[in-house]
Amino acid sequence: MVGRIPVMDVTPLVDRGRLPAKATAGEPFPVTAKVFREGHDKLAAEVVTIGPDGRRRDPVRMEPDAWVPDLYRAWVTPDTEGAWQFEVQAWSDPLATWAHNAGIKVPAGVDVELMFTEGRLLLQQVQKRLPRKDDACRALVKAALEAARDTKRPDEARLAAMLSPEVRALMRKHPIRELVSVEGPFPAYADRARALYGSWYEFFPRSEGATRDPETGAVTSGTLRTAAERLPAVAAMGFDVIYLPPIHPIGEVNRKGPNNTLTPGPDDTGSPWAIGSKDGGHDAIHPDLGGFDDFDAFVARAREEGLEVALDLALQAAPDHPWVTSHPEWFTTRADGTIAYAENPPKKYQDIYPVNFDNDPEGIRAEVLRIVRLWMSHGVRIFRVDNPHTKPVEFWEWLLGEVRRTDPDVVFLSEAFTRPAMMHALGAVGFHQSYTYFTWRTARHELEDYLREVSSQSDHLMRPNFFVNTPDILHAFLQYGGPPAFKIRAVLASMGSPSWGVYAGYELYEHVAVRPGSEEYLDSEKYQIRVRDWAEAEASGRTLAPYLTRLNEMRRAHPALQLLRNLTIHSSDDDSVLVFSKRARRDDGSDDVVIVVVNLDPHGTRETTVHLDMPALGLDWQDSFVVHDEITGQSWTWHEHSYVRLDPHVEPAHVLTVRRHT
Repeated sequence: MVGRIPVMDVTPLVDRGRLPAKATAGEPFPVTAKVFREGHDKLAAEVVTIGPDGRRRDPVRMEPDAWVPDLYRAWVTPDTEGAWQFEVQAWSDPLATWAHNAGIKVPAGVDVELMFTEGRLLLQQVQKRLPRKDDACRALVKAALEAARDTKRPDEARLAAMLSPEVRALMRKHPIRELVSVEGPFPAYADRARALYGSWYEFFPRSEGATRDPETGAVTSGTLRTAAERLPAVAAMGFDVIYLPPIHPIGEVNRKGPNNTLTPGPDDTGSPWAIGSKDGGHDAIHPDLGGFDDFDAFVARAREEGLEVALDLALQAAPDHPWVTSHPEWFTTRADGTIAYAENPPKKYQDIYPVNFDNDPEGIRAEVLRIVRLWMSHGVRIFRVDNPHTKPVEFWEWLLGEVRRTDPDVVFLSEAFTRPAMMHALGAVGFHQSYTYFTWRTARHELEDYLREVSSQSDHLMRPNFFVNTPDILHAFLQYGGPPAFKIRAVLASMGSPSWGVYAGYELYEHVAVRPGSEEYLDSEKYQIRVRDWAEAEASGRTLAPYLTRLNEMRRAHPALQLLRNLTIHSSDDDSVLVFSKRARRDDGSDDVVIVVVNLDPHGTRETTVHLDMPALGLDWQDSFVVHDEITGQSWTWHEHSYVRLDPHVEPAHVLTVRRHT
């Protein structure tokens, strides 16, 4: 039922409040509502949050939107992890109503003494409720009351004393609430920081430490032990998460050869996503990589380097997976009696059988939960889930709910490149992060729209993770843009999203596709071991690693870059120059402001004027200020309108911190 003071269209709500909105401990999130009433009397509204401990936090006053009538907004910040609630309270505000009316009537000589009498009576109510030890507030009220009674003073002076900024602030701090209406509580869930912020690095353990015989060309697989030797270099680049594709036994039936061919040789390794063989399934490790002792040592080494291990969770099976024999009902049987393999026309995955979640759903649920908990027991607290959009949403709501119930620190990343409704639904039912369409957004207007979408339109449903590349996504921008393109995309991803990711080889500028028009890598690591000479690349300087390191250093140094909902798009006169900023409050109370200017053209120099939304930077329109380029070390004095020149072959971007006013 609508309250006496209507409060409607509250956000953020997920599925009308059935599911919790996304939040993170320490991250502000906005609450909005339409609040209005009949007549002309004033109203006010605030948000009250209720923590996992059941304690109600101090209310946060909602402010009216400058552009949308009757829309009120407040930013609230969960201070701990767990299940939160929030409610919107609105009330008739007689103090504000009186201040408005008195400000009009007294100067006009209308109902002058009546206005002062009404104001005095209202302030007396405030006076009664002030804390006894609040001497400063009591003195303010006393002075205002004396002014109201002092008929010898000019009316304008009496009113000025009663409506001084200090008294108005007092009225706001100690309002008189009448006709209070409450909407809520509504749920939100505050996850740990890694659900929001992190730099991901993906590599295949079988390629790390792999060797090639110079005479025969035969390749020897790396192992979990040799892969662990690569971890210090990954950590030195500033990454927080090391993501491993499936490390399980790989099927031999219908195994794929190099470049996704159907004619593998006896020594071809196959795709790690074709899980299961005579050596075991999802609860086993490929014999070439080692055993659980080796995996435990890998996790321990990663932890020593400050890295969390993310493991792929791919709920599918090779034709020789143990499930195919023990649980044939878990798969789809065609009319000819064969089991259906995976397809995404025109792509075919003859080496993979999808699981049919409508056949024995209880048995499948129990098995998947067992597998997830097995890897959790070996130190995995992050899972990257392969193609979750090809499984029922209700299954994920159940699984993620079960894990959250006992282990709320476990994070799930959704690899769902699909329709927005499905991507949002997966986030709504519990996925902490999602891959995004970022890879395919290259033009300025596309990037501006998408940055707005993920930071302020879908933020209550899903958190983005901007991967610059994946083992099967090599965008044409990288294929033909040269080294500047790799810098451009890295800046956009690392500065535009609090979570971003890189697949190994990016720092070596790997850019050759299997064929024109394809996004598949030539000699894709999905189907064969790739031997890389990291030491030679570093010695020759043909590596982007120092640049990635600097970007991650900036992310760690600037709280503004660790948040999602604080992004503002600015403008420039050149359609190839993108400008955005992020702003946050540091622990010491100072502002952390980062301005990012990117030349999106990897081939040509761009000169233009950028136009800044100064209030979004915490500045006045007429201010001048010093910006410091965190990439080049240069500094300039900037204003609302400032000139930039970006040569992509020298440096395609400015990452600017606002140092001080001039």
